[in-house]
Amino acid sequence: MITSTHVIIFAEEAEETRAFFRDVLQLPNVDVGHGWLIFKLPPAELGIHPSGEGGPESGAHELYFMCDDVEATVADLTAKGVEFTSPIEEQGFGRMTRLRIPGGGTVGLYQPKHASGWDL
Repeated sequence: MITSTHVIIFAEEAEETRAFFRDVLQLPNVDVGHGWLIFKLPPAELGIHPSGEGGPESGAHELYFMCDDVEATVADLTAKGVEFTSPIEEQGFGRMTRLRIPGGGTVGLYQPKHASGWDL
């Protein structure tokens, strides 16, 4: 039986990226040795989307954080020095933006309009 999910972000500056998740996003974590942190993530859900048609190729994966109020979350994270790489935009599924992960690219942040499965 599957009991949980482990997500990996590959980062050029792994220590800087870990510090961002620890200090800025304030995710609880455990040090499994030598500063190697494993973070507790918020509850999760999995969506399966078709590839192509202007979207990522088959086999691509994305990480998105969800929130109840995207404007408030962006304001809070901006005050902590987080850089957003796109404005908040209305999408069919919700209101979305992207934030820069130091040394690790970007991740999406959105306020969903759709029914969620994370609390089933």
